[in-house]
Amino acid sequence: MSLTLLEGNEAVARGAVAAGCRFFAGYPITPASTILSAMLALLPPLGGVCLQGEDEIASIGACLGASMAGLKVMTATSGPGISLYSEQISFAVGSEIPIVIVDVQRLGPSTGSATRGADGDINFLRWGNSGGLPVIVLAPVNVADCFTLTIQAFNLAERFRCPVFVASNKEIAMTRESVDVEALQIPAILNRAAPPADTKFLPFQVREETGVPDFLPIGGKVLVRQTSSTHGTNGYITTDHDEIAGIIKRLKSKIQSAVDEISFSEYFTAKKAETLIISYGVTSRAAKAVFNDLKKTRHPVSLLVLKTIWPVPETVIRQAARGVRRVMVVEMNLGQYVHEIERILPDKPIGFLGQMDGRLIAPQDIKEKIING
Repeated sequence: MSLTLLEGNEAVARGAVAAGCRFFAGYPITPASTILSAMLALLPPLGGVCLQGEDEIASIGACLGASMAGLKVMTATSGPGISLYSEQISFAVGSEIPIVIVDVQRLGPSTGSATRGADGDINFLRWGNSGGLPVIVLAPVNVADCFTLTIQAFNLAERFRCPVFVASNKEIAMTRESVDVEALQIPAILNRAAPPADTKFLPFQVREETGVPDFLPIGGKVLVRQTSSTHGTNGYITTDHDEIAGIIKRLKSKIQSAVDEISFSEYFTAKKAETLIISYGVTSRAAKAVFNDLKKTRHPVSLLVLKTIWPVPETVIRQAARGVRRVMVVEMNLGQYVHEIERILPDKPIGFLGQMDGRLIAPQDIKEKIING
């Protein structure tokens, strides 16, 4: 065993490097700034590039350019920065540019409380692009998750050629924990696919077995066209209705059709449990304490910890809810994800416990809600 004392942001940086990230650009913002400082220490010795942009818009733009040139890239910010990223996120969705975006959430709205955590960006991440096309959002629970889920985020960005978010939280990002990094189960590293050598390259031509375009970097020997407008397989702007409908349908289906494969979660079950707690992020730690405290009492509960937030892991949720009488959703906001649970489980009574005042939700608060209703 080799224990290392790490904060969540340091673990994100280490996970990114382990996944092959060699370009990072960001702008300082509490509580995400230590990702920038960690990448500044890690990347240059590996021949990578870490830069501080003049603002958030420049930072994500630099990342997209580096990604189109062939590098694995990451940026990190908090809620106000996601606001500024929005147009470029839409560009990455529509033009299929792989990028990992870490959102270390803090209490909002607006500037909010920079030194207090919350999970108020959950719907913002899903719906913060023009067109409303699906994105992938992963939610770490602890420092170990920050490492492994960041690697998964890079794998998914490369596989689906899309932006992937890591929805962290100030309380995870800036809390230090002992982690046995060597014992962590590290997934195999994926890279974006190059076209077969005997095939004429078209920048948005899709092979059936992958569902996404092959990749060649801009600036190489083969001409690569890139545009943020609706386009055909050749990369030229198109107004053809069938072509437009086809690409929009594919951008949606390439992620939604794979939801069961990318639904990361943990499920803890107790005998005779009538209540299922559903939670994610740092709040899941309080929920886990409640599960352990109540499993041998008159009020046992089961617990589902979601680590894939979007696309919604409907199969996982339905399976976990079988056999329980009611569901309790606990999240560190005023109720964003609970509406998805209500949609998926219309036949179950859905309770909710939320809080957004700069404090963590305590296990005792969850217990009281479960026992007293």
